[in-house]
Amino acid sequence: MKQILVIGSEGQLGLEIKNKHSELKNAEFSFTSLKTLDVTDSLKLTETIKQKNYSYIINCTAYTAVDKAEDEQELAHKINAEALKNIAQSANQIKAKVIHVSTDYVFDGTNHQPYIETDNTAPTSMYGKTKLEGEISLLNNNEDSVIIRTSWLYSMHGNNFVKTMIRLGKERDDLGVIFDQIGTPTYAGDLAEVILQIIKHDMNNTILFKPGIYHYSNEGVASWYDFTLAIHREMGLICNVKPIETKDYPTPAPRPNYSVLNKSKIKKAYQIEIPYWLDSLKKCLAELK
Repeated sequence: MKQILVIGSEGQLGLEIKNKHSELKNAEFSFTSLKTLDVTDSLKLTETIKQKNYSYIINCTAYTAVDKAEDEQELAHKINAEALKNIAQSANQIKAKVIHVSTDYVFDGTNHQPYIETDNTAPTSMYGKTKLEGEISLLNNNEDSVIIRTSWLYSMHGNNFVKTMIRLGKERDDLGVIFDQIGTPTYAGDLAEVILQIIKHDMNNTILFKPGIYHYSNEGVASWYDFTLAIHREMGLICNVKPIETKDYPTPAPRPNYSVLNKSKIKKAYQIEIPYWLDSLKKCLAELK
C-alpha cells in the first residue's frame, strides 16, 4: 500500500483530488490544509512527513491572492517559495517523489505563441515571482520532483472566476470584462485526474515518473470576455457583457496579456488526452447547477 500525502487539500485542486482519490487503488491518502499543517514551519513539516513512509507528496498549497500579494509579500514568499525548500528537503529524507503545482504567472505574457517549458521566465507580479522562486527551490533541493504549471484554474469549490461571473451575472444588468488578456481556462477536476494518473502509471510501472517542469491547461484559447460569455450562456443568465481593455480595469498586480501554455511535453511524457476548455466548463457548470 503506497502512502500519499496531499498538502493544501482544502483548495480547489486539493478538494478535487480528495473527491477522486478513491480511483487510485493500492494507495492510502493523507490530507492536510494550511490550518492543520503549516508548510512554513520546517520542523513540523518534517515531523509530519516522517510519520509515514510517503512515496508521493502532492503540494497544492499556495498563496494565490494575486493582488494582496503585492502588500503581503513576506507571507506570499513564505508559502510560495520558502515552503518549497522545506517540502523538498523533508521529501528527500524519506525518498518521496513530489508533484507541485505552479502557474502561468511565471511568464511576462509578451509571447505570441504558446509558452513551452524552456521559455524564459520573467514574472511581473509578486505572486509570479514567489511561485517561480518556489519552482527553483524545489528543483534545487529534490531531484525527484514534477512541477506542473497551470492557468486560469476553476472548479465548483471555493472562490474563482466562474463563480464570481455567475454571481455578477445574476446581480447586474451590465458587466465589463477584459478581452485583451488571452489564456486557457483549466478545470481543476481535469488537472486532479492527470496528477493521479501520473502516480498510477508510476505505481504500476507503466510509465515511469519523469521529473521536470510540465505545462497543463485545457485545450484551446479564450479571453476573460469569451470565458464570461460561455459561463453566462451555459447558466442561462441574461446580462449585457461588454468587452473592456486591461487599462480600463487597473489592478495592483499586473497580469500576463498572453499566457497560453503548450502542453506537448506532458501529453507525450504521460500519454494523456486533454479536454477542450469549453467541454470541461460545461461539465463543471452541470455539477454546479
